Amino acid sequence: MIAKGVSGGKEKVVLEVAERELSGHQVGRLRESGQVPGVISGAAGQAAMLIAASYAEMERAVRAAGYHSPLSLVVGGKPILAMVKHVAFDPVNRRIVNVEFHEISASDVVTAFAPIELIGAEGSDAAKAHLNVSRVLEEVEVKAKPADLPSKIEVDASGLATVEDKITLADLKLPAGVELADKELDPATVVANVYDPAVAAAKAEEEAKAAAEELAKGAEAEVPSDHGGEKSGEAVAGDGAGAAASDKGKEGK
Repeated sequence: MIAKGVSGGKEKVVLEVAERELSGHQVGRLRESGQVPGVISGAAGQAAMLIAASYAEMERAVRAAGYHSPLSLVVGGKPILAMVKHVAFDPVNRRIVNVEFHEISASDVVTAFAPIELIGAEGSDAAKAHLNVSRVLEEVEVKAKPADLPSKIEVDASGLATVEDKITLADLKLPAGVELADKELDPATVVANVYDPAVAAAKAEEEAKAAAEELAKGAEAEVPSDHGGEKSGEAVAGDGAGAAASDKGKEGK
């Protein structure tokens, strides 16, 4: 089964930012004014640049570029080629609170994770036979020059027909100038496969039944036996009889 990977159409992402002086706890004032603090880190030994941008523009750029596409950060009219390195979110409202960018060179080979997108599955023979086509691998790490980095890898699943069919890493045809970042990845790693939903549902039902039976057996094993309770009662009764006999002996004296 041959699948062709292609780069999705990319639009250049541009974000205008301003250098900032506020840092540490003072960045709270920036957030209150509707801005997001960020930092641009460069090569080792190079000082990082503290920046800020409006929340709406920062969110738009981060969503568009993700972790896989380069973007142009315009600082004082000067463009800086960079990639998103880390995005910090507020744990409660999930709003962006800080973004770290990494400056890159147009001539450098960089690595990034490209999401995998299945196309043509709806029209495949598998779908016509009421089978499900499933994407097993969500993304793949690739390396390329910034201009060649794909925003996604489209995998043609239209040729899938039976539950024996699958698409593996060995089937991927990456765009020109793009390679897998990890050469030691197993070429047989499954990217997409086909399964019968009815068989999967029956298997899940059997597993749930087996788990319930095991749970019931465990609960039965924890219930104490009646025999043990009777022995305990006899011991208590014996102790009471012994005590009564002892009291009678004392009275006779």
